[in-house]
Amino acid sequence: MSSSQQICLGGSFNPIHYGHLITAKAVAQTLAYEHVLLIPAWVSPLKQTASAGASAEDRCHMCRLAAEEDSLFVVDDLEIQRGGASYTIDTVQELKRRGIPQVHWLIGADQLMDLPRWKDPQLLLREVRFVIMRRPGSEIDWTKLPPEYRFLQECLVDAPLVDISGTDIRRRVKAGESIDGLTPPKVASYIQTRGLYRSIT
Repeated sequence: MSSSQQICLGGSFNPIHYGHLITAKAVAQTLAYEHVLLIPAWVSPLKQTASAGASAEDRCHMCRLAAEEDSLFVVDDLEIQRGGASYTIDTVQELKRRGIPQVHWLIGADQLMDLPRWKDPQLLLREVRFVIMRRPGSEIDWTKLPPEYRFLQECLVDAPLVDISGTDIRRRVKAGESIDGLTPPKVASYIQTRGLYRSIT
């Protein structure tokens, strides 16, 4: 699969939900990607509590269940197999070792301001073709980013606003509330069967 056919979406996916899926699909359709490669993190370096309530294996399995709903999505567990902190640059270099000449990576506009804090950010800017989701009504203050990041203004693509979050889903599950319509039915069933998120603090 060549880089022009797929775009990567990394994250804790705790759990994966329609916010991830709808926005990524919209971007893929706009830019004519054939696949979205979901890459669940073992541990997200900037989100150390991201795996609360679900193991890496559970989160990866939920991604696979979500991917069964739509053939656009493919799951790669390379960060989970690697273990440790999941640094994007390490994943990108692994993908390139597999023969992908250019890695396309999807991030939300909310992640953009954190990019300078990612591991080896200057190398990332050279190694990755970032695609940045801009949600309706949101504004990006480019003056808050170092000058070398401002070329990313050319990498913006509009995505729908989907008001769903993993935090809210985990809260709902703990409170015994329904999560119907927030995540694929197979994922919701898995959460219930496995008893995930019921006792998180």
